[in-house]
Amino acid sequence: MSNTKIVSPKKDMIFMAILSVVVLTMPIWLQPFGAAYPDLMQKFMIFGIFAIGYNILFGLTGYLSFGHAAFLGVGSYTAVWSFKLLSMNVIPAMIFGTVLSGLFALAIGFVSLRRSGIYFSILTLAFAQMSYNLAYSVLTPITNGETGLQLEQADPRVLDRMSGIVDDGSLPTPNLFGIEGIGYSGFYICAALMLISFFIYLRIFRSPFGLKLRAIKSNQNRMGYTGFSTRPYLMTAFVISGMYAGLAGSLLAVTDPLAGAERMQWTASGEVVLITILGGVGTLIGPLLGAGIIKYFENIFSAFNDTVLLNAFSFLPDWLAHPVASVVGLFVGEGWHLTLGLVFMLIVIFLPGGIMEGITRLTRLVTKRDKAEPKSEAHETKEKEQTSAGEV
Repeated sequence: MSNTKIVSPKKDMIFMAILSVVVLTMPIWLQPFGAAYPDLMQKFMIFGIFAIGYNILFGLTGYLSFGHAAFLGVGSYTAVWSFKLLSMNVIPAMIFGTVLSGLFALAIGFVSLRRSGIYFSILTLAFAQMSYNLAYSVLTPITNGETGLQLEQADPRVLDRMSGIVDDGSLPTPNLFGIEGIGYSGFYICAALMLISFFIYLRIFRSPFGLKLRAIKSNQNRMGYTGFSTRPYLMTAFVISGMYAGLAGSLLAVTDPLAGAERMQWTASGEVVLITILGGVGTLIGPLLGAGIIKYFENIFSAFNDTVLLNAFSFLPDWLAHPVASVVGLFVGEGWHLTLGLVFMLIVIFLPGGIMEGITRLTRLVTKRDKAEPKSEAHETKEKEQTSAGEV
């Protein structure tokens, strides 16, 4: 019911302002967590875009896709080809990557959306694996196979040469009108695009279109019985979701101008499913939280090697430090997936609505306590008055 309540545009604007401040100040407040370096923050933004786009399909309609990595890969390949043929400016790369991914999603959705439930999921998985195999072996003139598509000094870059941009002998860097797509400037490019993407997602979420998508998730058969055709809405949601994935893939190519077939593997599709469920399916901010947590685990926990752990437990006696470090080492470093799996299990068992459900429960608990305290004081005052009246 909370998703269907009317929210004023003013509250949405306040929410967007707060989110913008939180995102743009990440280099400051992420310092204590050891996650304030640009590459990781760019991943937060890119996979946040990927996740909120996926949530439009899975979160609003309930259609579980295991094939969104195909659109991520198409976006990456298209962006790198744009860098090679046209310009190192990121705008053409993002436009072409997003549009081509949307067209690819239209083709896959046309077939996959003829089925629902597990059959839809299997169809999308099959298409993603087909795309991966095509990129890995069949379409090697386009994708460069297992080596991956990358920039070369001899690439034409027609628009750059027409603009008078001269090569300095080294491989160029993707840029936005001279602002480099790496480092902190690259993070702010990704952050701005994430905020724009989130605003569009918010408008979809609040719109009558979004309400129809949630109605499809609630009871698609009942909508069909009333004569309401759900297929156009599902197709639109699928294409928009694919375009978000294409934009995320394009930005991956901006941060690292290399496109490989591994971005189209089923594991990449599974990752965005995990991100969405962990954060909270069908919620506004949940996918962003899920993306941040997953990428933090992947990049920070995986960096804890034996030397780091021994230094961390150096305050213990030597006979105890090594066993403790060995046990903890099972859950960090190369074993970070084990920790992630345990966290995911706990979330699914105790918080089926993801992290957002936990935040909601905590907020309600605090609110109830705040409301209960004045009532109890008033009750005590009333009892004292009644006691005084009885004594009189």
